[in-house]
Amino acid sequence: MARVTNNGGDISGPERRSKLADLADLTDSTAAPAAAAAKPAEATRTSSAEEQLAAARREFAVLLGEFRRTAVLVPFDAYGSLWTADQNGVRWICAFSNEEALARFAQAQGDSHREWTYRTILGARLLDVMVPMLPMPAGVALDAGSDEGMLFPPVEGIVPDSAAVDLGGTE
Repeated sequence: MARVTNNGGDISGPERRSKLADLADLTDSTAAPAAAAAKPAEATRTSSAEEQLAAARREFAVLLGEFRRTAVLVPFDAYGSLWTADQNGVRWICAFSNEEALARFAQAQGDSHREWTYRTILGARLLDVMVPMLPMPAGVALDAGSDEGMLFPPVEGIVPDSAAVDLGGTE
């Protein structure tokens, strides 16, 4: 198992982990084909799908609020930089809800032999301060690689407007 070390930070660790899988399943199950939405008999199903999507958005807003108030572990790579991952033009700051999640990540990376240094940082500080400092669109990946993982992408309402990616009016 990887050895993890707190590099300062006096904020106590988080107690609750996010549930991305439940939210993703709910969002996927609410997607209605455009043809079905046009049929009057399908109006009730579409309305129900819209209600489920609205409920999923409210649930995400609650999770986002919890993340913003929670202290998470942010590891550093072997060179002393924040551990990040780039995918599809977005840089993801990797954060973990506890040392066990970080150790599982280190093991999955095949890098459990080294000591992992981390800082404890509030989620709000990651989103509001660290994300805008990065030179490209960035978000936070909480508990990356786990079933309970959660992404906080660089979009309006999650990161500051100055760091948000314009999705072109998609809703």
